[in-house]
Amino acid sequence: MDKAFIAKRTQEKLVATEAAIDAALIETTQLLADLLQARSDLGAPVAFADDVQVKLTEAVAALSSARTTMGQVHSGLEEAALRLGIRHRMVGPYRKSAFDLFLADEQRNVA
Repeated sequence: MDKAFIAKRTQEKLVATEAAIDAALIETTQLLADLLQARSDLGAPVAFADDVQVKLTEAVAALSSARTTMGQVHSGLEEAALRLGIRHRMVGPYRKSAFDLFLADEQRNVA
């Protein structure tokens, strides 16, 4: 199997994983906001469901840490790709969903 193909497949999985963490972080922070708003709307005391708020805050911190760690994984894999001789392709505005990090052999040799 071509190393550029293998690297591209890995890069696609990495980007999908990063997007999943971002989505989970968004959902969790929205849930926390909804929980706080619900407490306020119900006129419940500040201590009401405080243990749940603490757990959600811990989940947000854990997801944030996972996001940072995945950024480090991304950097490490970029360095590994360079060591394998696989170069980046940066064309147009950068959008992760449409970002094609690795070129096929026939695209690499186009002048």
